[in-house]
Amino acid sequence: MDIHEYQAKDLLAGFGVPIQRGAVAYTPDQAVYCATELGGWHWAVKAQIHSGARGKAGGIKLCETYHDVHEAATSLFGKHLVTTQTGPEGKVVERVYVEVAEKFDREIYLGIVLDRKAERVRVIASAQGGMDIEDIVHTNPEAVHQIVVEPAVGLQPFQAREIAFGLGLSIKQVSRAVSTIMGAYRAFRDLDATMVEINPLVVTTDDRVIALDAKISFDDNGLFRHPHVAEMRDAAQEDPREAEAAQFGLNYVGLDGDIGCIINGAGLAMATMDTIKYAGGEPANFLDVGGGASPERVAAAFRLVLSDQNVSAVLVNIFAGINRCDWVAEGVVQAARGLRVPLVVRLAGTNVEEGRRIINESGLPIIAAESLLEAAQKAVEASKAHRARLAGNHR
Repeated sequence: MDIHEYQAKDLLAGFGVPIQRGAVAYTPDQAVYCATELGGWHWAVKAQIHSGARGKAGGIKLCETYHDVHEAATSLFGKHLVTTQTGPEGKVVERVYVEVAEKFDREIYLGIVLDRKAERVRVIASAQGGMDIEDIVHTNPEAVHQIVVEPAVGLQPFQAREIAFGLGLSIKQVSRAVSTIMGAYRAFRDLDATMVEINPLVVTTDDRVIALDAKISFDDNGLFRHPHVAEMRDAAQEDPREAEAAQFGLNYVGLDGDIGCIINGAGLAMATMDTIKYAGGEPANFLDVGGGASPERVAAAFRLVLSDQNVSAVLVNIFAGINRCDWVAEGVVQAARGLRVPLVVRLAGTNVEEGRRIINESGLPIIAAESLLEAAQKAVEASKAHRARLAGNHR
């Protein structure tokens, strides 16, 4: 789960990370009111969407008057902000963050991420932060400092000091940077985050170290421990299919292919997607219906898969252990009535014979398969045939 910048800053501030004074606004007039309440002479009006690279996309505007604040907020509200991370469709701006702006001497990058390959937390920092950090990683990799955290002891202050000195900070700045790095790490650890990114972390003219921007992503599986974080979810910023999937306890991720997948178990889902590619096709999604695939959940899974207009065939692959094949078959039959695309079903495991009987006696044009490879091959063939029929009808 991702959250907005202002929410991330509020959480980080609770762990001792210094931030600028700011307030969230939902209308241009409210943005002006926020600026008057914050005081100062300069403000930054920032679009709040779940994406980085907002500055390059025109989502951050510096203002010197209240009129500028109103104009900036007016130009952002309702805008489809397209960044390098949103895709061409962009994301709609429904709120802005008004923040006191002041001069700073340096921009630093600080990131704390879960390195799945190393099975460790990795702290990454660069003396060259800001909007071009992605380019710097490739053009000047020696400017990037990294430390892998030993999970038994966590990030140690001496490691944070090593990073701070590596960034070329002064003695006074180092002590403040260490406090910020340790605070960001504690937030990462205690909130079950998968990423904490502060870009830029700025050094002001009076040697303060301030998080000027912040981004946090959380492990959904740990949200039950942090209800105050779960409440920050903004469903409007998420793929509506993924939000609907979460309501039914389904794990769904949309992809770019044309073969919809309904599978139980993450490992089997990954194997099925690989097999589809091996057979010459492209999966349209990852969808794990989980261990208790009732007919209602299977029907919900079909609705999610078919909401993708690119889907030209659906592959159901169920290996029933906790599940029962007859339950799944009932859900498949319910959802398959009036289906506009070919459907391939492969069932194995508990009550498989009963499940196959339900499928065979349904009277529906369901394509049965015995093995995973056979199912993938039949799905690819059915998809190609369906697309060919559509192309012929359009001539």
